[in-house]
Amino acid sequence: MKLTVLDSANPRQPFPPLKNALHEPNGLLAVGGCLSSERLINAYRHGVFPWFSGDEPILWWSPNPRLVLFPEKLVTSKRLAKTLRQNKFIVTFNQAFDSVIAKCAEVRANAEGTWISDDIQRAYSQLHREGVAHSVETWRDGELVGGLYGIALGKIFFGESMFHTQTDASKIAFTHCVKQLQAWDFQLIDCQVYSEHLVSLGAEEISRDAFSHLLTTHCADFTPTNAWICTQQTG
Repeated sequence: MKLTVLDSANPRQPFPPLKNALHEPNGLLAVGGCLSSERLINAYRHGVFPWFSGDEPILWWSPNPRLVLFPEKLVTSKRLAKTLRQNKFIVTFNQAFDSVIAKCAEVRANAEGTWISDDIQRAYSQLHREGVAHSVETWRDGELVGGLYGIALGKIFFGESMFHTQTDASKIAFTHCVKQLQAWDFQLIDCQVYSEHLVSLGAEEISRDAFSHLLTTHCADFTPTNAWICTQQTG
């Protein structure tokens, strides 16, 4: 099946039906377009996300199955629960978005390059300024040692990336994020593709059709918000 080429000058151009996504590579749906806020919000609302290397055109994906976490199914291991009780870290929300995404963009050991390019960082930082993208930060002794960022639309949080420089720092950020989202009545966290790390925290795979139904139910209407910015917790 031939991939749809998106017009970079028309961020309102609809994505093709998700059933058109390739089986191999799993979920590749379209190519091209732009990283404007309008295009990105439209993508997430329809179950699509960008993922590409710096030397590639913009690639848009909707894999099947989809890895998700229902907030009430969060799994906290005994070891992580013990770390949380020790109060070694401070966890904040929306206090250092640009630093978090920059840390997530750093090349990991045994990895070749990063998909979080300068263009991606600029695009998501703009979404953050618009109240759509959010970050969770883990601090120790005043140093940023872990965190994550993603998109919040309706009652769904679309996780994008996380990092840590100290043991459990990203897990602590994720755990606090999930618990806060549950308190705000969020119904789903999108984890995109399979990861043993996220499965260990309670994530599970569902079909693309099931994911699309949840989007229709919980993501149809949304209001960008900066409500996260005043939230602070310890853990």
